[in-house]
Amino acid sequence: MAPMSQETLMSTPARRILVVDDEPDLVEVLCGALKYEGWETRTAGSGEEAVAIAGHWRPDAIVLDVMLPDFDGLEVLRRVHAEQPEVRVLFLTARDAVEDRIGGIAAGGDDYVTKPFSLAEVVVRLRGLLRRAQPAAATPEARVGGGSGPSAETETEDVLTLADLVLDERAHEVVRGGELIELSPTEYALLRYLLRHPRRVLSKAQILDAVWSYDFGGQAHVVELYISYLRKKIDHGREPLIHTVRGAGYLIKAPHS
Repeated sequence: MAPMSQETLMSTPARRILVVDDEPDLVEVLCGALKYEGWETRTAGSGEEAVAIAGHWRPDAIVLDVMLPDFDGLEVLRRVHAEQPEVRVLFLTARDAVEDRIGGIAAGGDDYVTKPFSLAEVVVRLRGLLRRAQPAAATPEARVGGGSGPSAETETEDVLTLADLVLDERAHEVVRGGELIELSPTEYALLRYLLRHPRRVLSKAQILDAVWSYDFGGQAHVVELYISYLRKKIDHGREPLIHTVRGAGYLIKAPHS
């Protein structure tokens, strides 16, 4: 696990990571690994303390235990996101607590790791979350439809369009059929990735690498969960745009195309 270079540290403001857990030994070890990356850390041992620190310190990301002594991590997420919706959240969950993992994603969390976890894995996932916090500019290679005729999918540097779905990166907004759709940061990143590759089957491994910036084979089900939540927001009650190709992955395409 290589730390950031001295040149990078001097030219980039240190990212702020709030670590919320009521196990002091775990917090100490985890903060040590994060500081080694050049990140600034603060800690909280309860939900109330976490919300208070987040309110005045304004972290870039929160490593958040689901089980806390006062109220749970899901409530911390709701309170923090009410004021700071851009904050990335990495949940820490018990290994067998499937409901914790699903609940965290449903509440707007960006990712999770299960205890016991690898410090290197936490760092890699946080890197991915922080990288996604910066909107990616469109590249010429990603543009769709170079011909002069009309197309069901169009893309400019800032706007991705497929049928009646529009993703505007300037406003950071998603609209379908004239209706504004609220997405979590990770749902937004997933939709943007799909829209940059219309009519192309994308495997879970490709999506993990592009959206989460890591490749852990045992974590591919996180893609399924996010596709599920994205479908509920994008496709519910409408002609579906997001499709499953059994055994291969997912693709997005205009109806009847």
